[in-house]
Amino acid sequence: MHKLAFLFIAALLIAALPAAAEDELEPWVCPEGFEGQTLSVYNWSTYIAEDTVANFEAACGVTVIYDVYESNEALLARIRQGNPGYDVAVPTDYVVSIMIDEGLVQPLDFSLIPNIVHLDEDFLDTPFDPGNEHSLPYLWGTIGIGYNITRVGAEITTWEEMFTYDGPVAWLEDLRGMIGIALNQLGLDPNTSDPDEIAQARDFLIANGSNVVVIAADDGQALLERGEVHMAVEYSGDIFQLIDDCECDDFVYVIPEEGAIVWVDNLVILTGARNPTLAHIFLDYLMHPQVAADIANYTAYGSPNQTAIELGLIDPDLLADPGIYPSPEVEERLFYIVDVPEAEVFYNNAWDEIKVLLGQ
Repeated sequence: MHKLAFLFIAALLIAALPAAAEDELEPWVCPEGFEGQTLSVYNWSTYIAEDTVANFEAACGVTVIYDVYESNEALLARIRQGNPGYDVAVPTDYVVSIMIDEGLVQPLDFSLIPNIVHLDEDFLDTPFDPGNEHSLPYLWGTIGIGYNITRVGAEITTWEEMFTYDGPVAWLEDLRGMIGIALNQLGLDPNTSDPDEIAQARDFLIANGSNVVVIAADDGQALLERGEVHMAVEYSGDIFQLIDDCECDDFVYVIPEEGAIVWVDNLVILTGARNPTLAHIFLDYLMHPQVAADIANYTAYGSPNQTAIELGLIDPDLLADPGIYPSPEVEERLFYIVDVPEAEVFYNNAWDEIKVLLGQ
């Protein structure tokens, strides 16, 4: 069966699923024959529920080696040198297309991933991986501003307010994300391949970076918590995790009015994986509605698992939060970063210059 046809059938199955109580959902059962095997996973930090891996190990009788990275650039740099033995990784949308083009990921076998039927069709058959030949969605969210409203003393609603804030700010170590935000502020295409426009974005960030005390490697929430910065450009879920852990009213996450980046992180099986069959089983496990809901509830990121949402497994407070599941009006202001290989060197050079001139 052609994979696009498979996805179409999966979408029909999702639509046919009735609303049901949590106790009507059958628990995930590991296929037999994997006892004693090992799986190696390479994922973002703070990006899975506390018991997700342990439950998989117990269900299958396997051992999971779990390593983390802090940026897509770190993932690419590690895998481009030659896969040291990882089976599963979780690249962001535009990075999936890079990894496909460079032969760093292998095609998926849908016969080993029956829980694909639970995914929202809006997250399938994407431009960065038509037909989902090599990837399946894991979690999604936005890049916005997390801030300490007690320290700032006012509500922040725009990027302009962050760039002009008279206090310590952290930017995110995400070169396409930060340059994309600058391009959007300038009214330019966030995915431009024009070196002159990329240079304009570089100059904008340099001119508006006087309040930046650190370009943070995906730990802006920790800097906020410690009071080292008052604002941080961060991934949405990281700030919502801080808000939940704090149990206070100090921290806020906002999608700025000018627009923001929306992204989807995806599960892939790497070329050179030592246990690709068990990797497929792990992907199937992660797409079970209860497992997916547990991950989304713990990380406070958006879930692409439609069944988990329809069965009421997602925390209602998270589902109702427009910072996690934006309204249609806000969605219109969101934009994706896409791969522009012909301009990769211009983006990389611009980011290096930004960091040098800002003393980072």
